[in-house]
Amino acid sequence: MKNAHIKMIYPKISIITPNFNGGDYLEETIKSIIDQDYPNLEYIIIDGGSTDNSIDIIKKYENHLAYWVSEPDNGLYHAIQKGLEKSSGEIMAWLNSDDIYHKKALFTVAEIFTNCKPVKWLQGLPTTIDEKGRTIATEKFKSWSKLDYYLGKFEWIQQESTFWHRDLWLQADSKINSNLKLAGDLDLWLRFFRYEKLYVTSALIGGFRQRSKNQLSLDHLDKYLIEARSQISLEIENNLTVTDKKALENIIRYSKKINSSNNRISFYINRKKYGSKINFLREKFFKAPPTIVFDRSTQSFILNKVSI
Repeated sequence: MKNAHIKMIYPKISIITPNFNGGDYLEETIKSIIDQDYPNLEYIIIDGGSTDNSIDIIKKYENHLAYWVSEPDNGLYHAIQKGLEKSSGEIMAWLNSDDIYHKKALFTVAEIFTNCKPVKWLQGLPTTIDEKGRTIATEKFKSWSKLDYYLGKFEWIQQESTFWHRDLWLQADSKINSNLKLAGDLDLWLRFFRYEKLYVTSALIGGFRQRSKNQLSLDHLDKYLIEARSQISLEIENNLTVTDKKALENIIRYSKKINSSNNRISFYINRKKYGSKINFLREKFFKAPPTIVFDRSTQSFILNKVSI
């Protein structure tokens, strides 16, 4: 076989599921993880003292768990932090108690981290599921640069499809900002961007469940955006390198010159004049990494030769 030379390695993957009264979907979430039969899984559930049927569901599957606890906490990100502190895997992620992983997702993640050596941070193709567990939408395949975030174009790195290496977690202070109510994931991505690039693959990894009601992330989207933009401003002000900050300032300044053109002719002139400068700065300071694509001949994931 053409891919016989590829040796599969199974690094330990730690998954944290935070839960509070999420019994309606918790079992489906758990099964999406353990039914993958990944041989080196560390699965941890942190329950916030649920009063529904969550504890019965957790106990049903506790033989598959490395650790679980049910006790009051200070919210979603505090629960995730507690779980991550208990973890020991080389690769890390969390999956909320109404979301899912797609079939063989953990094997895909393990293969990419093992065979694509530069990868320390990975996102799959974002997908959405409904209350019945049907995949109802996929997003356009796109690459990410930290510049997108600095310019406020952060919609969305999908948390459900995102995994990272423990080395990066340690570099980024080993914490989720539990002072935030909604944008703790975005704050973590900002800190990851200080050290690594985000690699993306077109493979399906995680699915975000879109519910008709009682969904924190969608019901309070306006508050999320306020929190997100505040964290981005703080990151730019306090943590950008001098060179990155200067490049960002110039990109914003050149973009304003293009957009301030008062007629079509001046717009095209300014776009030609300043567009090349913007592209140079993007390429030098904020270049997105190669994408990860599936190679038919070897039946494996490889780094693409060019970015998109």
